[in-house]
Amino acid sequence: MNRKTLGERVKQFNVAVIKLCELLPRNAIGFELSKQLIRSVGSVGANYRASVRAKSKADFIYKIQIVLEEADESHYWLEVIQQLGLVDSPTLNVLVQEAYELTAKTAKSNIKK
Repeated sequence: MNRKTLGERVKQFNVAVIKLCELLPRNAIGFELSKQLIRSVGSVGANYRASVRAKSKADFIYKIQIVLEEADESHYWLEVIQQLGLVDSPTLNVLVQEAYELTAKTAKSNIKK
């Protein structure tokens, strides 16, 4: 998968997660989970985009490591939402899988550089 394709996939993941967060309950739990998840998924996209413009190999690796951490955190929050049963949507299962795959693909990208 090339950088452009992966970048677009990351952006679509971000948009889909934001839409999913709109389905969370309007209570303290829903607000907190939504806040945490939107921050981590937004960081995935922003840092991946920044990695494309890295100044050196070391800079690229540093930025990709941040992407990996944030993708893993996003995966975690999605699993928490799933385990709590807060959203009844097949999209949630798709997003959990996408978070897993993006983490794996970003790690593979890191190894190639």
